[in-house]
Amino acid sequence: MPAFEVTDLFRTLANIFKIPELRTKLLFTIGMLCVYRIGFYVPLPGVDTGMVTQFIHGSGSGTAFSQISNYLSLFSGGGLQYSTLFGLGIMPYISAAIIFQLLGTVIPSLEKLQKEGEPGMRKINEWTRYATVVLCIIQSVVWLRYLTNTSPSHAHGFLYKTVFYHHYVLFWITGICALTAGSIFLMWLGEQIDAYGIGNGVSLIIMAGIVSRMPSAIRDLWKHSTFHLGGSAVHRYGIGTMLFLVAAFVCVSAGAVILEQAQRRISIQQAKHVRGNRVYGGQMQYLPLRVNHGGVMPIIFASSLMLIPSVVFQLGFFTQHFGNYAWFQIFVESIQIGAFFYIVAYVAMIFFFSYFWNTVQFQPKEMADQLRDYGSFIKGLRPGKRTAEYLENVMARVTYCGAAFLAVIALVPTVISSYLGINFMITQFLGGTGLLITVSVMLDFINRVEANLVMRNYGGLTDGPSGSPSPRRRPTPGRQLGGTNVSESAA
Repeated sequence: MPAFEVTDLFRTLANIFKIPELRTKLLFTIGMLCVYRIGFYVPLPGVDTGMVTQFIHGSGSGTAFSQISNYLSLFSGGGLQYSTLFGLGIMPYISAAIIFQLLGTVIPSLEKLQKEGEPGMRKINEWTRYATVVLCIIQSVVWLRYLTNTSPSHAHGFLYKTVFYHHYVLFWITGICALTAGSIFLMWLGEQIDAYGIGNGVSLIIMAGIVSRMPSAIRDLWKHSTFHLGGSAVHRYGIGTMLFLVAAFVCVSAGAVILEQAQRRISIQQAKHVRGNRVYGGQMQYLPLRVNHGGVMPIIFASSLMLIPSVVFQLGFFTQHFGNYAWFQIFVESIQIGAFFYIVAYVAMIFFFSYFWNTVQFQPKEMADQLRDYGSFIKGLRPGKRTAEYLENVMARVTYCGAAFLAVIALVPTVISSYLGINFMITQFLGGTGLLITVSVMLDFINRVEANLVMRNYGGLTDGPSGSPSPRRRPTPGRQLGGTNVSESAA
C-alpha cells in the first residue's frame, strides 16, 4: 500500500460520510452493534449476576466451567459467566450453520439444494434457524441447571429470593425463553446488518464481543505494571515486558493480515473465440487459491477437542475415584493448557482439521469443470481430470504452509502466558481465534467500504491521496478470474 499523509487519510475518511447511502449503512451498523452491547448487560430474570461473576472469578480459571465459558464467549459474542440475556451469544446459530454445511457433503439432497443457488440456500437457511432454536433450548437447559444446582451459599443456586426462588417451573420457562430469544434476536440483528448495513452481521457481532474485552485487558496490564503506583506487588510488568507485548501485538497482527490475504495465484489462459470478423478472449487471468482456506475453523475444532478432556477429567466422578493416583495427576497436568503434550496435540489437530476442512470445502473437480465451461484452461494441462489433480496437489502444498502459520499464531498467546507468566486475558490478543476473527472481519469491512468508494469514483482507503474523486481504474491484463468468488463458489 503506497504511503500517504495523515491529512489524506482523514480526507478519505471524510469521503465516506459524503455519500448518503454509505453513511446511512455505516451509522445503521454502528447503531445495531450498540444495541447488541446494551442487551449484553441485561440480566436474566431472578438471577443474581453479581454472585455468579464473583463465584466464577473466585473459583479460578482452571475449573471446568470457567474454561468452557471463556472459550465459548471468545467467539460467540456472548458471556455465560455474566448470565445475561445474550449469554448464549450467536454460537447456536453458528453451530447450526456449520452442521448443515458439513451435512451438505454427505447428504445428496442437501448438496443438491446448495447447488440450486439462492432458492436452495433460502431453504437451508430456514432449516438452520429451526436448528438454532433447538440448540438454544438444549444449551439453556444445561446452563439453568448449573445455576440452580451450583452455589457455595444456599441450596437454591444463584437465584434472588423473589417469585422465581419459590417457583422453579416459572423460572425455568422464563430462563429458557429469555436465553433462546436473546440468541434469536442476535441472529436477526446480524441479518439486519447484512440487509441494511455494511459488512457481515454475524461476524461483526462476534468481533464486537472480542474487541470489548480489550479495555479490561489494558486496564489489567496497567494495574500490574511498574508505572502504576497502586498496582499489586506481585507479577509487576516492567518496561521490557510492556515493549515486548506491544511489539508482539504488532508483529502477530501483521502476520495475521498476511495469512488472511495470502494467495497462490495460478495462471489461467482464456480461449479465443472468433465471432464474425472479431476475436474475443485470449487474455491471461489468475485463479486465486487462499493459503488459509479454512480460516479460523481449524483452530475452533482443535480448541474444542482439546478442551473436552481437560474439562471431563476435572469432574467429580474422576477426581473422587482416581484423584489419588500419580498417573492420573500426571495425565491431567499433561492435558492442561500450556503443557508440552497439549501443545504438540494442539498443533497436530490444527494440521488435521486444516486438511479436513480443505477436503470438505475445496472441490477441485467442480473447479476444473467451471474452468472448462468458462472456456479457460491452465497452460500445459488438459481440461478435466488432469486439471483437477493439479489443483488438488497445489492446494495440498499450500494448505501445509497455511496450517503451519496458523499453528504459530494460535500458540503465541498460550506460550507467552505459560512461560512468561503473563495473564491470559492479556495474551489472548496476541494471537489465536480472537485475533484472526478480528483481522478477517476488519479486512472484509474495509474491502466493502473501499468498494463503495471506488464505485462512486472516490479514492479507496488503500489508495494514494484522495482529495478529489479519482477516475475509474482500468483492469490490468493479469486480472483475477472473478476475485475470490470463483474459488468460494467452486468450494
